[in-house]
Amino acid sequence: MRNTNIIVGILGMACAAQAFMSQATAQDRRIVIAAGTALDGKGGILHDVRIVIEGSKIVAIETKDGAKAEAVDYDLRGLTVLPGWIDAHITWNFGKDGKNAGMAGTTLEDAYQSASNAWLTLMAGFTTVQSPGALNDIPLRDAIAKGKLAGPRILTAAEPLFGQGEKTGTPEEIRAFVRKQKSAGADVIKIFASQSIRQGGGMTLSQEQLNAACDQAKKEGLRTLVHAYKDAVRTATMAGCTEIEHGTLATDDDLKLMAEKGTYLDPQAGLVIENYLQHKEQYLGTPGYTEEGFAAMEKILPMNHDLVHRAVKTPGLKIVFGTDAVAGAHGRNAEEFIDRVRDGGQDAMQAMVSANAIGAEALGMGEQIGRLAPGLQADVIALDGDPVKDITAVRRVVFVMKGGVVYKNVSRGAIPVYAGVQP
Repeated sequence: MRNTNIIVGILGMACAAQAFMSQATAQDRRIVIAAGTALDGKGGILHDVRIVIEGSKIVAIETKDGAKAEAVDYDLRGLTVLPGWIDAHITWNFGKDGKNAGMAGTTLEDAYQSASNAWLTLMAGFTTVQSPGALNDIPLRDAIAKGKLAGPRILTAAEPLFGQGEKTGTPEEIRAFVRKQKSAGADVIKIFASQSIRQGGGMTLSQEQLNAACDQAKKEGLRTLVHAYKDAVRTATMAGCTEIEHGTLATDDDLKLMAEKGTYLDPQAGLVIENYLQHKEQYLGTPGYTEEGFAAMEKILPMNHDLVHRAVKTPGLKIVFGTDAVAGAHGRNAEEFIDRVRDGGQDAMQAMVSANAIGAEALGMGEQIGRLAPGLQADVIALDGDPVKDITAVRRVVFVMKGGVVYKNVSRGAIPVYAGVQP
């Protein structure tokens, strides 16, 4: 069965998601949200405002004194209101045997799991995600965009470019690969320019190959997202690539060069490795996961913390939020905020901005999402607590609106101090 048919085949059975999506038919009505404290997504704090929404967009943010005399639909005073967060990865699953199945599955169960991942991610407050490319990505993206499934807005790489040295192809063959992804509907080009850190993180693409990939992507109007460690960080930066994921073992000079070139950095501070270690038995023995690899990850975790410490001290470096969420992490994405602030030394407000305005800018969507402002998409979430004062408040998402449609609205205190994966 073709993958598109698998995704479509689950639509009639996704009753919970369908129930929420039925609200989309009423999107044209005016919605008013009252907020006592709101983070605007770019570092500012708003007090006693009303966010006015028509259709899928914010049309006004009114102060208490200037607000019109109209009914409030959602009273979120006593909570912290902010734009929906932006993250990466959504279609990585565990198989029937409970073991890691990666993101290449095409079975009906894989499609169900991917739809479940989307739901959990949305419920965790992430209204937009950038996926590195999986067979389920495009049909899932399109089903969500058409209102057939509930989930975050998805941007996908369709099929990643896996670096294999000379076997990857000539620069012209790599350019042809990029054009193929554009034709397939990719929103971004994902490039693996390094081995896994479990295998040492060595470079897998030459400067000439990366130059070709990132240059062709620009010609196609696409951004590039590069999986890079050590020397590959500088190589990808010199190639003019848009964003680097991981960046572990990059030098201070590499980070300064990234700042000079305007290259975005997505340093995974902790969740991805913590998740691997937590689910070790489910990963061990599957392709790429060995005892030696797990031993390497334990050593790398403090290096990731060190990278974030150095990155936040690098003037002008644009740091975005990302979890590299793999199987076991969907719905727990916000744990990365805690890692960055607690272990990486990032300022809590800047951690929020990294998943709002800076993240939106990195996606090329700065005028559409990532801020609470008139004309932008009505992606609004609320937390039971103030993440600027207590970063663990990111675990308590009690309200989720995406594009003017409310998907979650529970009472304050309904989510325990540690929620884990919870709708």
